Amino acid sequence: MTTDQTASTPAADASATPLTLAEKASLTSGGGDFVTSAVHRAGVPAITLSDGPHGLRLPKEAGDGGQLDLHSAAPATCYPPAVALGSSWDPELAHRVAGALADEATAHGVRVLLGPGINIKRSPLCGRNFEYFSEDPLLTAELGGAMVRGLQESGVGAALKHYAANNQETDRMRVSADIDERPLREIYLRAFERIVRRDRPWSVMSAYNGVNGVTLSENTRLLTDILRTEWGFDGIVMSDWGAVRDRVAALRAGLDLQMPGTRGRTDAEVVAAVRDGSLDESVLDTAVERLVRFARRATAGDGRPEPRMTVDDHHRLAGEAAERCVVLLKNEDGLLPLSPDAGSVAVIGEPARTPRYQGAGSSQVTPTRLDVPLDALRDRARGARVAFAPGYALAGTGTVQTPVDENALTEEAVRLAAGSDTVLLFLGLSAQDESEGFDRDHIDLPANQLRLLEAVVAANPRTVVVLSNGGVVRTDPWHRTVPALVEGWLLGQAGGGALARVLYGDVNPSGKLAETVPLRLEHAPSHLSFPGEEGHVRYGEGVFVGYRGYDAADREVAFPFGHGLSYTTFTYSGLRVTPEGDGSRFAVAVTVANTGPRTGRETVQVYSGGPAGSSVARPPRELRGFASVTLAPGESREVVVRVSREDLAYYSEREGGWRVEGGDYVIAAGASSRDLRLSAEVTVAGDPSRLVLTGRNSLAEWLEHPVGGPLLMKGFAEGRAAAGAEAGPSALENPVLWRFLAGMPLEVIADFPQSPVGPEGVAALVAAATSSGAADTPGAPGADEPRA
Repeated sequence: MTTDQTASTPAADASATPLTLAEKASLTSGGGDFVTSAVHRAGVPAITLSDGPHGLRLPKEAGDGGQLDLHSAAPATCYPPAVALGSSWDPELAHRVAGALADEATAHGVRVLLGPGINIKRSPLCGRNFEYFSEDPLLTAELGGAMVRGLQESGVGAALKHYAANNQETDRMRVSADIDERPLREIYLRAFERIVRRDRPWSVMSAYNGVNGVTLSENTRLLTDILRTEWGFDGIVMSDWGAVRDRVAALRAGLDLQMPGTRGRTDAEVVAAVRDGSLDESVLDTAVERLVRFARRATAGDGRPEPRMTVDDHHRLAGEAAERCVVLLKNEDGLLPLSPDAGSVAVIGEPARTPRYQGAGSSQVTPTRLDVPLDALRDRARGARVAFAPGYALAGTGTVQTPVDENALTEEAVRLAAGSDTVLLFLGLSAQDESEGFDRDHIDLPANQLRLLEAVVAANPRTVVVLSNGGVVRTDPWHRTVPALVEGWLLGQAGGGALARVLYGDVNPSGKLAETVPLRLEHAPSHLSFPGEEGHVRYGEGVFVGYRGYDAADREVAFPFGHGLSYTTFTYSGLRVTPEGDGSRFAVAVTVANTGPRTGRETVQVYSGGPAGSSVARPPRELRGFASVTLAPGESREVVVRVSREDLAYYSEREGGWRVEGGDYVIAAGASSRDLRLSAEVTVAGDPSRLVLTGRNSLAEWLEHPVGGPLLMKGFAEGRAAAGAEAGPSALENPVLWRFLAGMPLEVIADFPQSPVGPEGVAALVAAATSSGAADTPGAPGADEPRA
């Protein structure tokens, strides 16, 4: 029991002012919507936070606006959201963007930016996919980690989010993501693990949802056992806004900070719990220690000169970033780039005049300026004639008054298309189609846009489709009828100019897809179990997420993961895979040559597959590394991608940890997951088994075990010898009988009269295997191990 008397806080040094119980409780909840609580008399400052994975969202004046007021934000640079930045495959660019975000944050007194979001794109229907980088955890980790470093090297903390398995918006505040341990580790926790271990974020934001029945804010296994004990996280865990159900239980689980504040209501619950003994005060002290350390870390740079940021500089960086994010999906007969000096261009589609440059929800930014694609195209066209027709009404733009005569808009657009040399047809989604807070029902473009597309292509086959969308849209079958297709995503405030520079050839496109574009929604690996029902969503596809699932099913796709064309061409040659150092990694070297007419940037992607005969189901290929190279026409250069041996591991539920299987792995390099130009085999030594053998292990598991196998064979031989000739041929020599017995637990086999090893023999074998060092960690199959 305790009373509300002063008591020392572990975070404080010997000269620090002791905190009262009430003060300690207050520090573990927000002091407002986007500020932490302070205890000024003890020198603990309040820390200002801001939404901002791709730009700051700040109230126009201090105290104005609120969490649900998504539009009253002061101007800030709106950089390309993660959906676009993911397609850059450029960690260095992500690092620079994050540094610029930190400059603006510092200028506004913001100490922590709430991002990056690194959740995996499990389903193309997720309404918040525009805030996430990729369907692949390695690509996500490289880009997200670069942003964490860029922020924190500039003195602004990152809040890595949303931890974990926050992969849908449907019932997001209550749903339980029910995931087996292997996909949880390999897919949904992998990027968090990489970034926490390598990049040391100052904070992690826990998600709204639960995992396997336990809400994240109260999930001891995820917040403490895995995040802190396994990965060594030393920052604070804050809640997503409104995600805490039981403040006391959350503290026990490892949640340090509830956001936003509750005007003292839950602080009182914490004080009462300490007083009645249901919460050990040491648990509160630990959270307070972390929070005090966090506040000191966040204010460590106070007093240094403010960054010399200019609005123009940041707008230029936003434009450079947008250029890198544009993906050229298709370009038959070199229709692109257009000539700015001649010809007539029909620009059709409301997004060309009223661009959608960011997603909807809490990440919305009020831009400092906005490049409009139509204006930028006209500016770049020195001699070409550029004319515009809206073509259709885009919901939510407010530019076309209702009621709208769609037929008249279509007719106007078709006349313009028929009278022009080339058509740039801008299609896309509105905020009503995709947003934080709800998921999409389908991945088709709006029906009025599809009707317009058909009519325009019939009037002028020289049609380039330019997409503007935060989530994948279905392009089949219409992508087969257009000669050129550009995926523009949501490109931030400078995206209009970037698109014009790409379309006119001032910039050679180099973006690569960070997610697969399926032919149909029904082909998505998660389709049958998304978004779940009655409060649960079963991740039934396991590790076969995104391209892993499409490849395993050998399913045709519209455009594969990693795909992206250029206005030049590249060839690959001379693949070499060389072990380095102690064999803990491999250097994958390949020579890339620019065989086309323009300077271009190519991203070399390295995948692994295998080994043959794996004991678990594995995807045919998985991304293991990538690197980019910029080459002039005729230039070639060797590109080296280093692949860690530990990245070849799978997570063994049976052994309770990561395990590299021994065998031959295929290492392939190419321009996409389905355009692999070169491959080589490497032999990798496997990890020793950590399995603790028991009688419940199968015959096959015993025989495959490096210690248990020889012991069992010896026991079998001794048992057969004792039985004499009556024992007959060994069951292991009969292929049919072997298949019958292979999956049977050894203790069951021991009960049969014909078994050469009886129950006492099994007990002796288990004891011998254990004493011989058969395993160094527990994890016998069938044990009821805890799940998150």
